[in-house]
Amino acid sequence: MSEMQHSRLTTAQIASIKQRAAILSVMATVLLTGAKLIGAILSGSLALLADALQGMVDIGSTLFTWFAVRAADKPADDDHHYGHGKVESLAALVETAILFALAGAVLWEAGQRLWFDRTTDVTVTPVIIGILLLSMTVDAIRWRSLVKVAAQTRSEALAAEATHFSADFAGSALVLLGLLGAWYGFERADTVAAFAIAAYTALCAYRLARRALGTLLDTAPEGLSERLRAAAEAVPGVVAVDWLKVRPAGGRSHGEIGIRVSRTLPLDRVTAIKATLAERLAAVEPDAEITITANPVQLDDETALERVLLIALKMRIPVHHVSVHAIGERLSVSLDMEVDARTPIVEAHDTATRLEAAIRSEFGGETEVETHIEPLETGAPAGHNAAWQEVEAVGRALSDEALRVGGPIHDIHSVRVRRTANGLVVNYHCRVDAALDVATVHDAVDTIERAVRVAMPEICRLVSHAEPAPTATG
Repeated sequence: MSEMQHSRLTTAQIASIKQRAAILSVMATVLLTGAKLIGAILSGSLALLADALQGMVDIGSTLFTWFAVRAADKPADDDHHYGHGKVESLAALVETAILFALAGAVLWEAGQRLWFDRTTDVTVTPVIIGILLLSMTVDAIRWRSLVKVAAQTRSEALAAEATHFSADFAGSALVLLGLLGAWYGFERADTVAAFAIAAYTALCAYRLARRALGTLLDTAPEGLSERLRAAAEAVPGVVAVDWLKVRPAGGRSHGEIGIRVSRTLPLDRVTAIKATLAERLAAVEPDAEITITANPVQLDDETALERVLLIALKMRIPVHHVSVHAIGERLSVSLDMEVDARTPIVEAHDTATRLEAAIRSEFGGETEVETHIEPLETGAPAGHNAAWQEVEAVGRALSDEALRVGGPIHDIHSVRVRRTANGLVVNYHCRVDAALDVATVHDAVDTIERAVRVAMPEICRLVSHAEPAPTATG
């Protein structure tokens, strides 16, 4: 099953699949063990007896696996913040110990027979052959099924069960070879087969132990850290990856990642970067639970203006008209600071002093800082649209002044005039040559607006919107 298909399964569905597979494993193990034990008694084969004894041990281990799977599916609680997934790894480790013990016992008995030259008559009958063939068939089916389910649910306990059934399949095949050797007169064939079974069982136990210990010791899945780091570094806005920690638990990966972002970014932009990063990490490892920490840092190409604006933003002080100049070896910073119009001048001055101190702390004590305090309209004063005569008068004044100046401003349109308690608020659009820069347009607009406000003192605010004039085509 693909990663996408696996991610579509709910926790309840995964738990149901795992428990059903564990129960079927118990039933299959009981059936096969009984058949092998009968065959061993009838034939006198040490190899078949070793295989049957391994099956008896497997009955206990599969029951333990079933209980482990049920326990691992319990949700996280106050004492187990990451859930109970490692119970499966513990079950797998117990099974490896059982497999090692069984392999040692079989090796001991086979060694005793070879060392003391003890041979045992082995009776080979069609019934014995049939039992082995049935055992190999069931082992192969359960092995294939458990491998699929273990991959589908990422269950280490079921992966251990799949390893057991693969060992059983190989063991039955070796028993069959040993019996056939005895049938053809090779007296020690059965003992040699027992040796081979024990060696294969020990090898399977070693592989299973490595994987279980890796999970219990929080060993990061091979190659996962590199893939996650590469995905994070490719996300726009991520300056660098400070750390990445990943550990497996219950068939899932848990971890945390620390990234650097520019400290000048607004909070919503940082949130968007983290959301994009989460999507990229999920694409690499669909079931991973990665906690993302964003650390704001100063970039090498951060301008002095950006640094001043960032200081004001952190102090929640509205500023505008910020100018930064180099005077010899020191900086000169001037800005307009807005405070509530009803604020006492003493409080406003204290606020300005704190802002100036923060700027000097950023750039050095020799920095020259000048702050102009302006009243900020914090409410929403009532207003209404001015009479059409006033709108026309303002529009004519703007157009006449633009014509008189003879600058780049022309085609005054979309004039809107609102009367408020503070005076007239005027908004208008105009057109300019598309090749002009912002500074030239701003100076031209300021020249016109200053003249209009002198002629019409009722105007308290003028807001212009310059549009590039359409260019001729064809």
